[in-house]
Amino acid sequence: MISKLGLETFAQILSTEAIAPLGEEDWARMKRELETHFDVQMENGVLIQGEEQQLRDNTWWTGKEKQKNTMYYWSRYKDYLKKSLPPEVIKAIDTDTDIVMDNIEDPLIDCFSRYGMVVGHVQSGKTANYSALVCKAADAGYKFIVIIAGGINNLRNQTQVRLNDSFVGLDKGIPVGVGKLGNFKKELLPISLTTAEQDFNKQDANKNAQGLNFDNISSPILLVIKKHTNTLDNVLEWLEKQYKYGIASHAMLLIDDESDYASINTKNQEDPTTINKKIRKLLSLFQKSVYVAYTATPYANIFIDHNAENENIGRDLFPKDFIYALDAPSNYFGARKIFLDTNKIHLVEVDDYLDFIPEKHKKDFLLPSIPESLYEAIRVFVINVGVRYLRKHENKHNSMLIHATRFTMVHQKLSMHVESYLSEIKKDIEIFGRLKDALKHSIHINNIKESYELRFPNLEYDWEALLSGICNVIDTIVIREVHQSTSIPLEYRKDRPTNAIVIGGTSLSRGYTLEGLTVSYFLRNTIFYDTLMQMGRWFGYRDGYEDLCRIYMSETMIDNFSLIIEATEDLIDTFKRMSEAKMTPNDFGLAVQFHPDSGLQVTARNKQKSSKDIYFEMKLDGHAKETSWLHNNETIKKINLQAIKDTLKSLSFNNNLYTKVGNSHLWKDVDKRVVIEFLEKFQVYFSDPFGIKSRMPIDFVRKYVNDIDTNWDIALYSGQCKEPYEIENIKIKKEERQIFNKGKYYEVLNRQVSSGSAEAIALPDSERKLLGSNRKRIREMMKKPLLMLHILDTEEDNELAAFGISFPGGISSTNKTVKLKINSVYIQELLNDEEEYDD
Repeated sequence: MISKLGLETFAQILSTEAIAPLGEEDWARMKRELETHFDVQMENGVLIQGEEQQLRDNTWWTGKEKQKNTMYYWSRYKDYLKKSLPPEVIKAIDTDTDIVMDNIEDPLIDCFSRYGMVVGHVQSGKTANYSALVCKAADAGYKFIVIIAGGINNLRNQTQVRLNDSFVGLDKGIPVGVGKLGNFKKELLPISLTTAEQDFNKQDANKNAQGLNFDNISSPILLVIKKHTNTLDNVLEWLEKQYKYGIASHAMLLIDDESDYASINTKNQEDPTTINKKIRKLLSLFQKSVYVAYTATPYANIFIDHNAENENIGRDLFPKDFIYALDAPSNYFGARKIFLDTNKIHLVEVDDYLDFIPEKHKKDFLLPSIPESLYEAIRVFVINVGVRYLRKHENKHNSMLIHATRFTMVHQKLSMHVESYLSEIKKDIEIFGRLKDALKHSIHINNIKESYELRFPNLEYDWEALLSGICNVIDTIVIREVHQSTSIPLEYRKDRPTNAIVIGGTSLSRGYTLEGLTVSYFLRNTIFYDTLMQMGRWFGYRDGYEDLCRIYMSETMIDNFSLIIEATEDLIDTFKRMSEAKMTPNDFGLAVQFHPDSGLQVTARNKQKSSKDIYFEMKLDGHAKETSWLHNNETIKKINLQAIKDTLKSLSFNNNLYTKVGNSHLWKDVDKRVVIEFLEKFQVYFSDPFGIKSRMPIDFVRKYVNDIDTNWDIALYSGQCKEPYEIENIKIKKEERQIFNKGKYYEVLNRQVSSGSAEAIALPDSERKLLGSNRKRIREMMKKPLLMLHILDTEEDNELAAFGISFPGGISSTNKTVKLKINSVYIQELLNDEEEYDD
């Protein structure tokens, strides 16, 4: 079109100023960016409903109200989203929030209270989702909308800015976001009693409301408040003063963002924790109320007692009516992509920090110096800012995260070291960067070049081009601390890009978005899934610069994140199966509570500090447990091999219960005493009492074998090794596996000993072929537990004994749980790093 019309006419068609001619590189970039934007897929979420909810009108919104509604607020927001999100994502947001709307209730109903939860991935767009829900709720007639946005000011402020853009359309009287699109109706302007700078207080609320109340206005009232006891008190007092006898005729929607933080009652129902009590009190003021929890880590929420109630403040916050699990778009840079699917190319293992920043340090730790790995991470960030400049991303924000301590004073000392090093780099770049022989003059420039070649060997720019790009942006890089004593705030302005090295702890977690985050230096050490996932600010969307992202962390933390992904994906799969089976939020809560990989975490979180011991129940049905960690001690290896030999000696070949399946061997209907003896002899590598990392909770497995009165199947597997192998006169081929020597033990690759279809060995041929390697379906079809025996051939060891157990059952399995007493010392060790942050 440009070639036919000319640039001047084309600019007039677009109602813009003159357009400069575009080169081949510009056209290629445009094509690439358009393809990236539009080639995004997003599936709709999955719904579980409570028993009562399943009987209600679950199409009041999509089947009736939406069709006759003018959809003023949602239409504006939908048009606004088109500026930044792919069409498939907008479509999914529309459908997802329609389903949630169908489950919250028609505001015209006389009296109701609904409790639900929406679960999304960390940094995947939950705010965009609940902004859409707010718009649709306002269209439907919800008059009072409260968003509780985390426990710190920066997160509340960030959320208010986003709601101004998506819903209100004004900020300090100036049109923003949806307010810039036209179609402005003053009579429908939402009344926001909070601002981007100011949390709720009664004086400002009265001033902003200007004598208006729910009865004499047609537009909704919005509050975006911090999750703090004083703020909640202010809201309660203001409402109680305005409406002494409660609010009967107007509906409230309360969205609890990061709902697993501080909202959970960890005390008894007679005296609930403060935040929990005040949220429930706020809901009780309205005869028509909806509570929707939003979180990426729902473990604590679904552990709430679903029957808990208090006469004065109403029922607890368990999502009894519905849970909706959102999917993430295909361009989401998430945990699986980082830790499992990309050969860990985004991860840099850090092993030099303990001499500089000990794990157990005090708040007055002097921090005399910082590790070389942190210096390298800073250089990588400088490189990234330069690369993004060369990629024409110069108007985009860039961030680096340093999360190395929990103490404000140590953040400040860390900032001084980083400032000093960055100043040296800036000085050398400014003096020598544009010289042809810059490398001869500066050790810092040499180090940047080495880091570039080490971390980005395949990027499209040569060294000279990169250095030129860095020269153009180096002076824009700033350092910002984010904690309660911050003097200069971190700000992502709309009129110019921010290139910031951000130093902080808890204040940078739980919903706070670091724009354009490409480098993270993370030394937090914990095994709690919710803490880890919420600290992971590197999840999100990195279109056009995903290849630049690097995360510096210890080997232990990399392993812990891998565990989280596996446990979380297993729970999501369980959730989907429960949805298909019309099971309830309470059923899912029990599944999490008794899940071998996550239940203990929730139990530990809810431990009463006064109790010496607690009992933990684990449900093994429908799971497989394997010795993915194995002893590398020579004596113990021989003992374990002998344990398999002794078991094979005790099995009979002279009856119809033995058969060969391919080249593997199967014994059916074996007395469980054979399994008990095997488990007594085989020495499992013991890292923790519950096999959180090793995937073999041996004490619970032994208890299962003793408690559950059933016979077993036992299989000895044959692998693909060329050389034949004989054990107790049985011919097999050993199974080739890759293992890693971790010092005290071996770890099997991906912590998976058996192959995908191994568990199906005891099923009939027809079922085995039909199910393939669908492990969960295989376990649902199994009649008896299966002991799987393996002889592994590895580079480290050519005769390594291992075993696994596959437990029959699934989501509807009725076998009892296995219950053991947990030592309080172990629980306390888990909790040691979970104390309140100093900042």
